[in-house]
This record gives sequence, structure tokens and C-alpha cells, in this order.
Amino acid sequence: MNPTLAILTIGVVPVGAILPLLAGQVPEEQIKHISLMGSLSKEEALQEYGVEAGHEPMLTLLSNKEVVEVSRQKTEQALQSAIEVLDGQGYDVILLMSTYRFTKLHARNSILLEPQRIIPPLVASIVDGHQVGVIVPIPELLSSQAEKWALLENPPLYALANPVFGTEQELVDAGRTLIDQGADVLMLDCLGYHQKHRDLLQQELDVPVLLSNVLVAHLASELLV
Repeated sequence: MNPTLAILTIGVVPVGAILPLLAGQVPEEQIKHISLMGSLSKEEALQEYGVEAGHEPMLTLLSNKEVVEVSRQKTEQALQSAIEVLDGQGYDVILLMSTYRFTKLHARNSILLEPQRIIPPLVASIVDGHQVGVIVPIPELLSSQAEKWALLENPPLYALANPVFGTEQELVDAGRTLIDQGADVLMLDCLGYHQKHRDLLQQELDVPVLLSNVLVAHLASELLV
């Protein structure tokens, strides 16, 4: 039986950008993409996933390019329900594409890949003492970065550049600022970044650039052999 992959996202994520990285291992017709909120309006997303008292807020991008604040608890419950359905359908690998870390997700038979469990220790092993500069799209994500990158030998430096609303020049300027501050490796830590952003930085700044999407796609492809 040929291997199968399900890609699970919360909002809008450029899944098409990683499909070429997986094409050598699994035909595109055997890849299923499910988005919890990608097709919802802001009103629908808030009605189903709105933040209630005691809930932790998180941000997600909708199809109209609007960022909306939703409940992490409700989102996690919905993700687990989707995982159980995909698991029951027999998918070999379920790839969760999210910049948020969840603690209660699990699959019984499928291999569940959660980038936020995998990427930080993987990056820490790759950079091995180098100074990392992390680029994120919005300031609201900065508060969670220190815990996320706690495994790095040197605390990372940070800069902002939005892949959806920003310009290429703003991205290059963010990378140059980090290099001027001492970074010798850049990390694009948002699923909205893809290979064109990495290639641009490497070409303009001549510095190694790590990209979350590429790292997790390569890992998924290894599991689909």
C-alpha cells in the first residue's frame, strides 16, 4: 500500500509551498489537507472558537488575510477530533502545521508530527552554539519565543517581518539588523514563510537560513518512504 499523508492546519497556511518537497515520496493525490478555520469568516470563527473566560488566546489567519484571536483550548479540542478522524481513516502520517505548541494531541496508529515539539531541539542540534536570529511575523508571537528556544546555547535575537503583509525589503532589513547584532544563522519561524523568503535572505545576506516548513517537510518525507 502506498503511504498517505494528512496535513492539518488551523487557519490559512501555504501548504502548496511544501508539496514539492514531498512529491518524491507520496503522490499529491494521496495528500489530504484539512483546515479548521481556513474557510470560515471572522464571525464564524469567533462563534465556534471564540475566547471565553479562563481560556488562553491564540492568533490565526483566515482566508481574507484577517488575523483573528481564538481560544487555544477550543482549537486543541477541534484538532484532536480531526486527528481521531484522520487516524481512523488510516493515514500513515498526520502533519500538524502550526506555530503553536499543544500538549494533549495524540494519534493511536498514525505518526503525528507536531513542528513545535520537533523544530526547537532540531534547530538547537543544527546550530550548535552559533548565534541564531529569529524572524517572526507579528509582535504578539514574541512573548512565547523565550520558552520555545530555551534549548539554544545562546539566547536568540529577534526581528519582525510579515510574510503576508510585508515587503521583501522589510524581510531583508530584518535579517540585516539581526546580523548586525551578531546573528550568524537566521531562522524563519512562521508557516507563512516559504522557500522564496529563505532564498531571498541567503542571496542578499549570504548567511544560512533555516525554514520551519522545509525542516518539517523533510522529516515527513523520510517517514513516508
